[in-house]
Order: sequence, then structure tokens, then C-alpha cells
Amino acid sequence: MADLAGDRDAIRHLLASYTYNGDRGRIDGLAACFAGDGTLEFPGALATGPAAIVAALTAGGPADPARTFVRHHITNPLVEVDGDSATARSYFTVYSNNGPDHAGTYNDRLVRTAEGWRFAHRQVRIDWQSPVTLFRAMTTR
Repeated sequence: MADLAGDRDAIRHLLASYTYNGDRGRIDGLAACFAGDGTLEFPGALATGPAAIVAALTAGGPADPARTFVRHHITNPLVEVDGDSATARSYFTVYSNNGPDHAGTYNDRLVRTAEGWRFAHRQVRIDWQSPVTLFRAMTTR
């Protein structure tokens, strides 16, 4: 019998691992949250595989030097498990030095691997971005 609660907990842990690694600039750790053929899709980029994800997230030169604080807050993760695959949808808000910076949704497809749950595909939608953002313009709505 499947451990549905355990799977959901492991997936929520994966969602948090992605966020903590990204906020601390550990891009290799963030990319390790993806399956070997996993895809990250965000405004202006689509990358498949951990190495390509690292390249996509580090392209474009150095970050705005005024951005020394970044925290992603994930809320309302809705996780549905079907055997060795799952979906998740979450809201997120990002805070930076200027306060609320941008917000949107994560739409995820996940797979169970030998290493545990990993992203097969993560789509990042930006629904709102502050006019004083410390990130590049990303609004997709």
C-alpha cells in the first residue's frame, strides 16, 4: 500500500529544498532537485537537465548589487500523487531588500527517482512584480 502522506511530505520537502538552495545562491543544490531530464521553465528561459538549469540561472551576468536579501515564501501547496508521478501547484511571494518583489505560481510535475521525488517539469509563472524590483522584468500576465 502506498504511503500517500509520506509522499506528500517528501514532495513538500523538495519544494522547500528548491527554495532554500535558491535563496542562498546554491544553484547546484537547486538544480539537484530536478530529475536528470527535468525541465525548469520561467519567463524568458526553458532549460532541461541540471547542467542546463544551472547555466540558465547564472546567465545574464552578476545580480543587482543592491540585492543582498532574497526569501521565497511558498504557500498553499496542492499536491496530488499518482503512483510514481505527482503534480503540485503552489503560490509564492519573493521578498528582497525593497520588500515584496514578485509573486506567482509554481506548476509542477514530479517523478519518483532512486534519489527520491524530483521535478520532471517546473513552470514558474510571475503574476505580479514590484516597480522597484531588484530582479529583471519577468511578468507573464
